[in-house]
Amino acid sequence: MSTFIGQLIGFAVIVWLVVKFVLPPLRTMMDNQQEAVRKALEESASAADKLANADQLHAEKVAGAKAEAARVAQEARADSIRISEQLGEQAVFDADRIRHQGAQQVHLMRQQTIRELRSNLGAESVQRAEDLVRAHVADAVRQSETVDRFLSELEGMAAEGATSTAAAEIGAPLNLRAASRAGLAAVVAKFEQTSASMGIDDLGPLADDVAAVTKLLQREGALTKHLAQPSGDTHEGSPQVRLAQSLFQNKISAPAYDIVSTVVAQRWSADRDLLDALQHVSRMALLARADRLHDSADVEDELFRFSRVLDAQPQLSQLLSEFSVPVEQRVALLNTVLDRAGSVNAVTRSLLTQTVELLHGARADVSVDELAELAVVRRGELVAHIEAAAELTDSQRTRLADVLARIYGHPVSLQVQVDPELLGGLQITIGDEVIDGSIASRLAAARMGLPD
Repeated sequence: MSTFIGQLIGFAVIVWLVVKFVLPPLRTMMDNQQEAVRKALEESASAADKLANADQLHAEKVAGAKAEAARVAQEARADSIRISEQLGEQAVFDADRIRHQGAQQVHLMRQQTIRELRSNLGAESVQRAEDLVRAHVADAVRQSETVDRFLSELEGMAAEGATSTAAAEIGAPLNLRAASRAGLAAVVAKFEQTSASMGIDDLGPLADDVAAVTKLLQREGALTKHLAQPSGDTHEGSPQVRLAQSLFQNKISAPAYDIVSTVVAQRWSADRDLLDALQHVSRMALLARADRLHDSADVEDELFRFSRVLDAQPQLSQLLSEFSVPVEQRVALLNTVLDRAGSVNAVTRSLLTQTVELLHGARADVSVDELAELAVVRRGELVAHIEAAAELTDSQRTRLADVLARIYGHPVSLQVQVDPELLGGLQITIGDEVIDGSIASRLAAARMGLPD
């Protein structure tokens, strides 16, 4: 019995322990498990609701997408119809445009072909005419007849009283404005007055002194600018004259000083005009010496011959004009050329030497041309540069000089140059005027008149 009671007490203790210490945690665990199951069930129900909502939303989206697809398809069909219509209209427009442009292109090609045919036909005709003309003028007699016919045309001009006032000014060494022209006239008058009482041997030193002054002023640009500056006082007491007196009086000959003082007393439009006036006087002094020595014709002819040499040899003209080369070397080159040419008049040599020394940037061929024309004009003649296909006969030269004298109202000196390319007729240049009666120029005019 005691054993039973003991076991019962033990069992009671175990039950108490279980109830006291085991059941509460177990109950808590079961409550937590139940709460977790409850939350899981709630979440499952919420997920089921969300799934149902998602299915409904998906169904709605699918329905909307189908409606949108149907609308897009309908719009695409409408756009395709519209685009097809627009492309059709554009195709018709482009076809009309291409057809119109094609017609224009065909028209232009037709016109171009016609122009080319006309041009080729014209060029062939002119070429054929040139061949016939060349064959015709190959005979010297027929070529001379072309000159005679042109001279007859010139005589017709002379009969009509054709004259040129511009030709009366040929040979003027300067391209001057009014003030400088008046100054040059005064200087030339002073030279004529001074040289009238001088001997032949005094004209050379006069030219040398005036040329020496010109060289000095070329080197001293500031001095030239001051001497040429207009002061409003052109009498002998002007500042320019007083400066010239301090520089040149008793250092050059009295006649040369008188001329220099006259030059600086004038009004000049440009500084260069004063230098050109001095050079002009120096040239005139040498030409006056040639006049008194009765060598004017020889000097004139030699100057024109040297001018033609420079025209034929541009490199020689360039060498003589090269301002960077010392003047002594350029003068030595000039003397070499003159020595090889044979006997040259002393005045001609002096004139050409002076020209080379005073170039100062100018071209030798142009300066020599001006010098040659001045030599002719000083003898009371105009210079006519004649280009002919062959040498003129004496009778043709006489006839040409006579008819030009009647046209220009002034004696004319002829300078004839042969150029076979002219074929026939003549080309006459007097100053800035050109009378072109050559066959070559008429053929060239015919070519220029051909349609493009």
